[in-house]
Amino acid sequence: MAVPQDKSELLAAIDKTYTALARDLAAIPPERTGEKTLEGHAKGTMMSVEDLVAYLLGWNLLVLKWLARDRAHEPIDFPETGYKWNELGRLAQKFYADHGALSFPDLLAALDKAKGEIVAAIEAEDDASLYGRAWYEKWTLGRMIQFNTASPYANARGRLSKWRKAQGIN
Repeated sequence: MAVPQDKSELLAAIDKTYTALARDLAAIPPERTGEKTLEGHAKGTMMSVEDLVAYLLGWNLLVLKWLARDRAHEPIDFPETGYKWNELGRLAQKFYADHGALSFPDLLAALDKAKGEIVAAIEAEDDASLYGRAWYEKWTLGRMIQFNTASPYANARGRLSKWRKAQGIN
């Protein structure tokens, strides 16, 4: 999929990738979602499908935090307070732990809710605010949202497809 260049393309990318991801997640047998048999986000680690959803939820909630802080004209610690961009494996572990107590259905519901809040936030913006200026370093707000929603959704689909084949899950 091409990199979104405006609000409508960003919304379409999120909708397309999230809809496909939700369909893929729904096809996983519930008794398999907690098995740590999926390659983790940090080198040499393993995770479960539940961890993968917790990871996506963590990033969606982080995007919402960035947007709230931006609206309040407060500084934003990118990617997250206490983490640097070269520590994303450690941040992934935090996301797994933050949401580890949720059941798979509750993780899916929380991800869906967070994605809906991001979509609502995008809908409240215009093309100029999303793509008309650098928002973080050289990146526009729209690009930062896409980097942390549609792109990870697509990446998760690839991970799930590879995992399903290796596990013999159709």
